[in-house]
Amino acid sequence: MSLHVLEKLAATNPDCEIWFDSSPLVYASWKKSVLAAAPSDKHKQWSEQFVRLFDRTEVEATGTMGFRGVTTNPPLLLQAIQDDPEFWMGEIQRLASDNPKAGVEEIYWTIYLDVVRRGAAMIRPVWEKSHGKYGLVSGQVDPRYVTDFDRMLEQGLTLAAVAPNVMVKIPGSKEGYDVIEELTARGIPTNNTTSFTVPQYVACMNAVSRGLERAKKAGIDLSRWRSVITHMSARLGNIGDLKAQADARGLSITPEEILLGELAVLKRAYRYGKETGHPSKMLQCSMRVSDSGPGGTASSWHIAKLAGGDFVYTCPPSYIQQLMQAEDRLPEFDPRAIDEDASPELIDKLRRIPYFRQAYDFDGMEPHDFKNFAAFVATAAEFAGATRKTVDFVARAIESARLHAA
Repeated sequence: MSLHVLEKLAATNPDCEIWFDSSPLVYASWKKSVLAAAPSDKHKQWSEQFVRLFDRTEVEATGTMGFRGVTTNPPLLLQAIQDDPEFWMGEIQRLASDNPKAGVEEIYWTIYLDVVRRGAAMIRPVWEKSHGKYGLVSGQVDPRYVTDFDRMLEQGLTLAAVAPNVMVKIPGSKEGYDVIEELTARGIPTNNTTSFTVPQYVACMNAVSRGLERAKKAGIDLSRWRSVITHMSARLGNIGDLKAQADARGLSITPEEILLGELAVLKRAYRYGKETGHPSKMLQCSMRVSDSGPGGTASSWHIAKLAGGDFVYTCPPSYIQQLMQAEDRLPEFDPRAIDEDASPELIDKLRRIPYFRQAYDFDGMEPHDFKNFAAFVATAAEFAGATRKTVDFVARAIESARLHAA
């Protein structure tokens, strides 16, 4: 048996978890497209790997799969709808017909919940067999309201009611951490997203701790509660102000130094969680593959430099495919990599950049500043844009139905 790259990574720590960063609804069509383009000498091997990672028949029969969970966000929701537009067009038109007084936003939210519900149902046997440890699907509150506590809480409670194996995804704003505390106090599992910095991670851990204390005092059942805290690695270093501020100060920073800086932030938060015995688990996302092409070298430091740690890695289809295409040119994982640190010289260099200090220092930001951190602003805007596109898809479906009815 030839192990998938991600199976090899998981083998470096028994508590390491690989998650699928997309709706389970798209897995079959994505798998088919990758295998259709697979090299002839890889087809059988890749097909077997795909089955081990996720096979619906196996999930239903045994309650097991290679992926331990699933994350989704608004762009991924849009992809799920675009994967089968005729079906979802019909669903939207049916909802509009059955609920003539419902507005576009209301129907959008109903469709969103339905996508989450269908994905959760596909892997619920894993959740049941593991007693809530695995088999969770993250459903995200509307990213257009990242500072609206009341709206996020209302939506979070609605998402949690969709299925018992739904984990509510909440942004890393001050208001978001207030929502995480409230959901935790009710025993609802959470995933902290649009989070990039040590101050955010500490704020999340503190919110979770307050919520757990409240839950225990109220006698809430926490046996199936979980918390993960997302580090959006490549987004931290490449869509924020790091490069611009370095250039303004005459500092030359290489892509490798940026990547090591991203990992230094994550490792600092990871070790803080270990030292304090915090129950939240760090989740790594926004990983990249560096590949010079056939005959050349390949690497993915976003996972290789963390090998040996008990992280959650949530991997989108495109990243998984890139790893598969480069698998023969990737070095073996070193389970001691988690203990390696960026050099003090590099940290000193990066700390000359205010943006990096905000991300790395424990006191780099106050909670009310989280919403203004450049990577947060850019990512929230991207997610909000994807949400608007999905809302527009709903609007066009309704318009089409009305035209045909006229």
